[in-house]
Amino acid sequence: MTFLRLTGCPLRCVWCDTAYAFQGGTLMSLDGIMEEVERLGAPVVEITGGEPLVHRNAFVLARRLLDEGYTVLVETSGAVDVSALDHRVHKIMDLKCPGSGESSKNLWSNLDHLTGRDELKFVILDRTDYEWARDVVRQRRLHDRVFAGSLRAIHFSPVWDQLHLPDLARWILYDRLDVRLQLPLHKVIWGANVPGV
Repeated sequence: MTFLRLTGCPLRCVWCDTAYAFQGGTLMSLDGIMEEVERLGAPVVEITGGEPLVHRNAFVLARRLLDEGYTVLVETSGAVDVSALDHRVHKIMDLKCPGSGESSKNLWSNLDHLTGRDELKFVILDRTDYEWARDVVRQRRLHDRVFAGSLRAIHFSPVWDQLHLPDLARWILYDRLDVRLQLPLHKVIWGANVPGV
């Protein structure tokens, strides 16, 4: 997979692990990005940030990649309208839990634009976040919105070094919650503070 991280984000989650993406980066044209993606040669491209959808050309970039035959994933905070994304995009939408400090920014109408090919993610800081996420999944019937074949595409991911992993696993099992426990594997493999992996 080729990972395209776009600079900038209107949110400031208290546990953000990619604050380096708030600014900086390398200014590139759409053609330049397409050339680099082709050079790297992976058939799957994920566009992320920061918040990639604050860039109007992110929508154009996704469409161009799709038209060239790439599988395209867009990972978004859920705070920006996703309705203009090409229907072929696989959306990975993060719903912000209270512990992020940004849950008031959730754009709930985005749920209406999810399909069976999309995924939802909750980053869990503590028991309060877990219970909030559990209740949102149940009350908003999120399993009816995202369904990847025989697998449920709702992920509960712990804030790294903040939540004891066995606790999160026990809570999910106790509640018989049909979600995936998602570990930040890039941190496990390369270390907690290594950017660009």
